[in-house]
Amino acid sequence: MPGILPAVVEVKDGDFVLVALVAVIALGSLAMAALFRQQVLAAGEGTENMRRIAQAVQEGANAYLTRQFRTLAVFAAIAFFALMALPADEMTVRIFRSVFFLVGAGFSAAIGYLGMSLAVRANLRVAAAANEVGRDPAMNIGFRTGAFVGMATVGLGLLGASVVVLAFQDEAPHVLEGFGFGAALLAMFMRVGGGIFTKAADVGADLVGKVEQNIPEDDPRNAATIADNVGDNVGDCAGMAADLFESYAVTLVAALILGSQAFGDKGLVFPLIVPAIGALSAIAGVYLTKPRAGENGLKTINRAFYMSAAFGAVASAIASFIYLPSKWSEFGTGMDADLSPPVFASGAVVIGIVLAAAILALTGYFTGTDHKPVKDVAKTSLTGHATVILSGLSVGLESAVYTAVVIGAAVFGAALLAGGSGALALFAVALAGCGLLTTVGVIVAMDTFGPVSDNAQGIAEMSGDVSPEGAQILTELDAVGNTTKAITKGIAIATAVLAASALFASYTQSAFTEAGAAFQDELLAGFLVFDAKLIVGALLGAGVVFLFSGLAINAVGRAAGAVVMEVRRQFREIPGIMEGTGRPEYGKVVDIVTRDSLRELATPGILAILAPVAVGFGLGVGPLAGFLVGAIASGTLMAVFLANSGGAWDNAKKLVEDGHHGGKGSEAHAATITGDTVGDPFKDTAGPAINPLLKVMNLVSLLIVGAIVSLSYGPDENDAVRILIALAAASGIAAAVYISKQRETSMGDDVDAPAAPVEAS
Repeated sequence: MPGILPAVVEVKDGDFVLVALVAVIALGSLAMAALFRQQVLAAGEGTENMRRIAQAVQEGANAYLTRQFRTLAVFAAIAFFALMALPADEMTVRIFRSVFFLVGAGFSAAIGYLGMSLAVRANLRVAAAANEVGRDPAMNIGFRTGAFVGMATVGLGLLGASVVVLAFQDEAPHVLEGFGFGAALLAMFMRVGGGIFTKAADVGADLVGKVEQNIPEDDPRNAATIADNVGDNVGDCAGMAADLFESYAVTLVAALILGSQAFGDKGLVFPLIVPAIGALSAIAGVYLTKPRAGENGLKTINRAFYMSAAFGAVASAIASFIYLPSKWSEFGTGMDADLSPPVFASGAVVIGIVLAAAILALTGYFTGTDHKPVKDVAKTSLTGHATVILSGLSVGLESAVYTAVVIGAAVFGAALLAGGSGALALFAVALAGCGLLTTVGVIVAMDTFGPVSDNAQGIAEMSGDVSPEGAQILTELDAVGNTTKAITKGIAIATAVLAASALFASYTQSAFTEAGAAFQDELLAGFLVFDAKLIVGALLGAGVVFLFSGLAINAVGRAAGAVVMEVRRQFREIPGIMEGTGRPEYGKVVDIVTRDSLRELATPGILAILAPVAVGFGLGVGPLAGFLVGAIASGTLMAVFLANSGGAWDNAKKLVEDGHHGGKGSEAHAATITGDTVGDPFKDTAGPAINPLLKVMNLVSLLIVGAIVSLSYGPDENDAVRILIALAAASGIAAAVYISKQRETSMGDDVDAPAAPVEAS
């Protein structure tokens, strides 16, 4: 690492045209998104009853996101001025890094809002299509909704990156640090807030409705049903779309930083070409995939993924041989490897695409209803609640190991392509991340299909206007969506790990660049493993992942407790709810989960931002590297464990509801409901939120490394200031956690004592 300094690069005329073409492809992706949206909205809206229920969901989702964005505007304003204070080579870079922070945050928010706004309209249309015209049109509407979100994600990500490269050229990576940080910060907040909202409503609805009152999941007599359906959209649609958008942005940030070092001016262009190809392959995957008569819907959607991935792999390989020189000497960067540049680049990209396919297959195996792990979890329901919990935990723990091995193999395989060159190995990992990005358009489409189909079934059940055949179609689509959500969570985790690994590489490279030749040997000594502070840093990084997960799950528990109390109160105090003559107060539950989810945003956000500051300024650059490694390693395992445990419990419940082991209303069903309730905050709140957590911490570290080096080495060394900054950051974390715990303690003081359950009629 010592001696590696960033090259000054300039986008040449021919490359300038290519980057402009990437921007045009980005605009084309946005145009395709608009077309898909138009196709969805052209479908029929069903009965008056369906429209009334859908309207309530739309109003709740809009109200929540509007309030959330007002809250997040405060964080964005603080971060904007904090970025201005961080050092940069030129004032122009400092200013536009902050400006593009707002652009990245705005794009992330826009993706979430646009995805939610169409999803809450599409769910109604999917329900109507299933009832009136059949399964294939209903499925097509759901997948087109996802395609809109996917193409918007790809389009805005490519547009932001290509515009920055065109405008700033050699300074583009530094400006894009702000763009990526804005996208990651907003995505983390949307993931945490939306996850708390959706799972508090879901858990509260299940505990009172299914368990205590023995009524169906989306029964209109349950006051939490509207909030539950709203939550699907603000959590899964808005949250996941923002999550994958920021993965897109930060992977490009890291690839451009490392690419300019390895490939010079072409390193600012090639990482844009690969996801641009992915945009085209996503369109092909959506258009070429049609439901086949009698085919399982999951096979149809998986086919779209595999077709898109194959197209992306072949096209990316062709592009690398056409665009990149055949010899390393032609780059003028001093880099060299045994493999030629086109073989090196195409190999790394293909590894990323193969990783996405492997994760899809692996996650599908551990969470799909057709495979042994979920069937075994369902079977344990015959022996009670505890065995369901134990078997689900076992599935999550085991699957985390295999997933980590697959991701680790991809990282190691990409690094091997470099033939021993450390800098090229880092760029290879970033290129593997770019390869994985080629699948993002279809991945987002797969994910959005899940909450749309889930909501469609809820609207059908609440309205009572759907035929038995239509209800069966929606049940099938809901099961498919359940699996696609689990699969996309697995791929999102892989994306996060590659992005975080590439950002970590950028961090270490920036550290040596900032130190300069005079202090590189001293800095290198701080990276050696016999320095105990590195081990301390790694433990602290792992500890932050555990604390973050615990805070998120606790927040769901607190909010769900308030929902339970409110729903119980309504069953107790509003006459005629169980008979269907009294109307529940749905808005009160929406208000509760909105208030509680927004109140819980600050603590995880403060932890993610201030923990790297405390470790970096307190212990140094090397220990902060250890912190990031500990966070990436533990975060990968924790995220997969939480996501797959929750997915297995959820689909085990669906297996029982389909008639296995006694079916609905049986003791086995009650046991799987317990598993699903425990798994809800696992798979939809804490697990997915770890993805942006890792990238936020890596980006914060990348942004502050210059200040840490400046205060630690050379003429500006100032240990007193450095330690004061660390103490202030640590105090901020302690205060935030303390306040969060106080909320937990006070919850029991302002809720009514639980009422005795009312017998179902």
